Amino acid sequence: MPLMMKMVDVFGSLRSLFKVQRISEDTMIFRLHYRATVALLLGGCVTLACKSISGSPIHCEASGSVDKIVLETFCWLHTTYSMVHAFNKSLGQAVPYPGVSNSKGDGMHGHASHPLVKQHKYYQWVIFFLLLQAILFYTPRWLWKGWEGGKIHALMMDLDIGLCSEVEKKQKKKMLLDYLWENLRFHNWWAYRYYLCELLALLNVVGQMFLMNRFFDGAFLTFGIDVLRFLESDQEDRIDPMIYVFPRMTKCTFYKYGVSGEVERHDAVCILPLNVVNEKIYVFLWFWFLFLGMLSFVTILYRIVIIFSPRTRVYLLRLRFRLVRREAVETIVRRSKVGDWFLLYMLGENLDTVIYRDVMHELANKLASRHHHSVPGIKGELQEA
Repeated sequence: MPLMMKMVDVFGSLRSLFKVQRISEDTMIFRLHYRATVALLLGGCVTLACKSISGSPIHCEASGSVDKIVLETFCWLHTTYSMVHAFNKSLGQAVPYPGVSNSKGDGMHGHASHPLVKQHKYYQWVIFFLLLQAILFYTPRWLWKGWEGGKIHALMMDLDIGLCSEVEKKQKKKMLLDYLWENLRFHNWWAYRYYLCELLALLNVVGQMFLMNRFFDGAFLTFGIDVLRFLESDQEDRIDPMIYVFPRMTKCTFYKYGVSGEVERHDAVCILPLNVVNEKIYVFLWFWFLFLGMLSFVTILYRIVIIFSPRTRVYLLRLRFRLVRREAVETIVRRSKVGDWFLLYMLGENLDTVIYRDVMHELANKLASRHHHSVPGIKGELQEA
């Protein structure tokens, strides 16, 4: 019962990752990286940790005078193994389980490198690996949080509510307008750092897929494809591909001195119950990373188009904020840079729509009537940032 209460407390703390924030400092796809993915990874980490605490992570059986606890501790610490040639043999006739067969002869040693032996070393590190993945997925968010510096929150001044007095509202709009006017064309570096965080998020997904492929001895990149093929085919004629990566039954060889002083060999069969959970976690993560990677790649292409196409910036502002007049949007985009566009877009996501419309119109009027205050060289047509 105390263990169940601890699990409830731990999972309850993960709810903060899904909490709806009042201020939006980034995009929804970026939030999928540091909220949804981190919650999934930490949830899997906590599940495995609780399962390890509540029950033994390995159960081994061997004939002879080997103490069961000693054998299981040894096999957990020194890894287990499977026989490669035994994966394709008939189950229940030639072998008791895929990968489990006689390992004597031909100089084979289950805990030494051999082409016919597949060692399983990962299961000791899965919990720590999931925790490391969660940290890596949160890193771009941590960087952006420091680089953003609370700029959007400071510029909002509670104008997202829109319920303040007219005098107060007018003062705050003037302060916001003054800031935008005085700092126009100086937000590129601020915006590019966010774009860098999005690029890091994409590289993180791709890198982690290759890292997991290394972690699972080269079997992870094609793992999801093999699973889909298995589900679509006649399952009675094929071995479940998940058994190759997450075997439930493996072998372990334990050596000890006998009563005569000679080394005795004890072959054990081990059950890995945690692999049932590992399998479900990583099957889901494979498809999730693939989906997240595609979304992130499209986002990077979208950012490139925004940087080099001012007309696209005009279209996106018009599409998202229809209360703002088109000529006002065109004036602002023409006389500003991509960093200003990003700041204005994020402010529009947070401010009251009517207040945002008023600020944009006043800024456009100011730019149109006093364009000589802008940086020299501005042309009358839309220009690239």
